[in-house]
Amino acid sequence: MIDVMTADVVKDSTQYPVLRNLQFSPIKEGDDQLIVLWDPSGLSNEKLVLPLNFFFIVQHFDGEHSLREIGALYLKRFGEFLLPDKVEHLVVDLDRKLFLEGPRAETARQQAQIDYRQRPSRPAVFAGRSYEADGAKLRKQLDGFFTSGEGPDFKPSEHRGQLIKGLVTPTYDLKHAGPVYAWGYKELQECRQPDVYILIGTAHAGLENLFAVTDKDFETALGVVPVNRPIMNRLKAAAPEFFEEDIAHLSEHAIEFQMPFLQTVIGKPFTIVPILSSFSALSLNDPTVRSSVDRFLCALRATIDASGESVCVIAAGELAHLGLRYGDSAPPTDFSFHRSMQRDLEMLKQVEELRPEGFAQYIQKESDQRRISGFSPIYSLLRLIQAEKGQVLRYDRGITDQYNSTVTYASMAFF
Repeated sequence: MIDVMTADVVKDSTQYPVLRNLQFSPIKEGDDQLIVLWDPSGLSNEKLVLPLNFFFIVQHFDGEHSLREIGALYLKRFGEFLLPDKVEHLVVDLDRKLFLEGPRAETARQQAQIDYRQRPSRPAVFAGRSYEADGAKLRKQLDGFFTSGEGPDFKPSEHRGQLIKGLVTPTYDLKHAGPVYAWGYKELQECRQPDVYILIGTAHAGLENLFAVTDKDFETALGVVPVNRPIMNRLKAAAPEFFEEDIAHLSEHAIEFQMPFLQTVIGKPFTIVPILSSFSALSLNDPTVRSSVDRFLCALRATIDASGESVCVIAAGELAHLGLRYGDSAPPTDFSFHRSMQRDLEMLKQVEELRPEGFAQYIQKESDQRRISGFSPIYSLLRLIQAEKGQVLRYDRGITDQYNSTVTYASMAFF
């Protein structure tokens, strides 16, 4: 009798290509609609502009469709044959740009990890792009966010002198959303400030382990912000797997955008614990995801308690994502935006009332159709802080492309 062993067949990646977790956006050039692809993880700095028929092809680079099968789908969709050499050339180009999973991307990923871990600190990657790189100009820019017509007024906060427990802030480009950040950081400026800030930001490129902690200090044009070494060491001993994807911090802006505000409004030395997170409300229905989230948050909560430090948790993330860029079939209208705004504010009631599971359930009931990218940091904040109330301070939106694709965001404070 012969035992037959079954195993998963390893598919040839040249015939079954797998596109990495890229972002895309529709753009117009004259009368032509094109799609631009880029890598949010920063492993590749390339961009690729594709006509719609080629974008159709790469959407099927999922490891399940062979090039021959994609050619058949292309014929059915466009009524013309897809020449094999065109597809093969596209595969080679994508692989060269590190847009495909495979040996080339894996080698680059490993080298990038080594390089990052050898750095003395995490550099200010977005300085000079999303905000001023010169210290004096940056301070002037930040002052402008507070004093602009969209920023907070000079009336003292009703919470002045109270110990602040948490903030929700945007991660949107500072040049556009700076005044909304300022609403949250004005509360921090006027309140009794703790010494440690747990920063949890959205990992826009995604994470295998759902959370990623880095032990690097953060550089800015205003100086270096140190991490809290005792908390970091305890957390690493309790949950080491959540330090494995530390390189995700290098190209992620969510936490970097908070640094200049913290350095400006906090009037004493402070330390940070920088964390990225990436899981959706829907994914919490998966027991494996739920278990991993619980493990990390329980370890972090125990670490904070053992430290004896008073902390403020800052959740950096955005709310709804509407329009063609985010997978909708049509651009948002004024009506659809205002309907989404009403839903955002209803959803944030759960956050104000410190109900993490109610927050998750609200999004689950919508099937996350509005793609709440800041869910994971905000949910984590609600699980961690010990506060009595939260308050929405300011709400706004940003337009992200020529088709009116829209991102919404808010500032909140917790006491």
